[in-house]
Amino acid sequence: MSATNQRPPQFPTVEEIAQAKEAGRQLARLLPEGQHPLGLVTENNRHEMISIPPGAVRLFLDVLTQLGQGRGVTILPKKAELTTQEVANFLNVSRPYVVKLIDSGALPARTVGTRRRVAFHDLIKFDEADRKRRRAALNEIAQIDQELGI
Repeated sequence: MSATNQRPPQFPTVEEIAQAKEAGRQLARLLPEGQHPLGLVTENNRHEMISIPPGAVRLFLDVLTQLGQGRGVTILPKKAELTTQEVANFLNVSRPYVVKLIDSGALPARTVGTRRRVAFHDLIKFDEADRKRRRAALNEIAQIDQELGI
């Protein structure tokens, strides 16, 4: 499945931020008690109970927390694959740079026809390793600055 079939992240309005904060507070109260049937109010004001798995309740709480902080949220399936442009957008780099990363073997990808696809979990592993490498380089520069008294 390609992530291109997904909706772009939606950024919450001021009203939605307030609603998400309140809904998150209410939902968080249920988690310690282990209650997972939730009541829903539909558009026509009907009340319905549904049972939600605990992991989904926690995920929904995480989504509400992010929305309550004014952040957009995108949920991808575990086996999602991204295009080189989507990877570039995620890493905030150019698409040609992503192609070079793939061609050098630094970022695993598979070819579908003439297109490259990057597994989301491989992208996350690459991004974490890259951040770790950059942090180490910055720490080394800071150490040199201290030794030189800069």
